Amino acid sequence: KLLTMVSRVSLGLGGLAVIPSMCLFDVDGGQRAVMLNMFAGVEDKVRGEGTHFKIPWVMQPKLYNIRVRPKLIQTTTGTKDLQTVTIHVRMLFRPAVEGLPSIHKTLGEDYDERVLPSIANEVMKATIAQY
Repeated sequence: KLLTMVSRVSLGLGGLAVIPSMCLFDVDGGQRAVMLNMFAGVEDKVRGEGTHFKIPWVMQPKLYNIRVRPKLIQTTTGTKDLQTVTIHVRMLFRPAVEGLPSIHKTLGEDYDERVLPSIANEVMKATIAQY
């Protein structure tokens, strides 16, 4: 009987120990979090570094890297004298922290793969076409 009581108490304490880990999340240095609420959608508040509260199964944090990162883009274009050149450009980019909620709503977590190649190709081709 004593062993049954001890096992029930230990299971109860173990269950209580799991609850804080489900309700807290960490945002590391160089990251920001946008909270996706299953009822209200993406919240406009961007969470900075530190430990934050979330409601399990209702709120999901989406982490974004806000450090400057490189992206290598290659394109083939023509010059003014009709030569074909291949250009490799290494772009450095980072998202605007205040715009992260709108980036998440419109473009998603893979915004850099969707937006940067098309913009870089246009700018490179327009620049090379001048020469």
